Amino acid sequence: MSLPDLVLKILLDAFWSGIAAVGFAVLFNVPRNLLVGCLLTGALGHAARALLMNFGLSIEWGTLIGATIVGICAKWLANRTNSPSAIFGIAGGIPMVPGVFAYRAMISVLSIATATDPDISMTLLVEASTNAIKTALILAAIAIGIAAPTLLFQRPKPVA
Repeated sequence: MSLPDLVLKILLDAFWSGIAAVGFAVLFNVPRNLLVGCLLTGALGHAARALLMNFGLSIEWGTLIGATIVGICAKWLANRTNSPSAIFGIAGGIPMVPGVFAYRAMISVLSIATATDPDISMTLLVEASTNAIKTALILAAIAIGIAAPTLLFQRPKPVA
């Protein structure tokens, strides 16, 4: 893939991911003045994941790094706007949710019930397990990535 094609692909990915993040932010009744921040976190996080995956990183590691970028941006935007970082973190993390892998896992599980050949059943079981584990790892990467910056950089207030 040539560099202009890659840049266009990443920009389109960022655009649509930002739109998805804003859509969920509107669904969660985020105030209008914070929607741009939700757009930026969703776009940056998903675009970073897509860029890293284009360079050969697995989707799990790409998601962890992308979600960490979302968490850092969410923390920074929360400090700038005096609002909770969860507003930006959750809206920015939703475009990275692994819907396709979860769907494939469930379809494979349902197909096992109708399979008559034991070899096909075993293949479907392996496919379902692989997709379910991949889904769980990606969801864990999103949770850890978004939470890590808050846990690392937020100082507890001294008791005095």
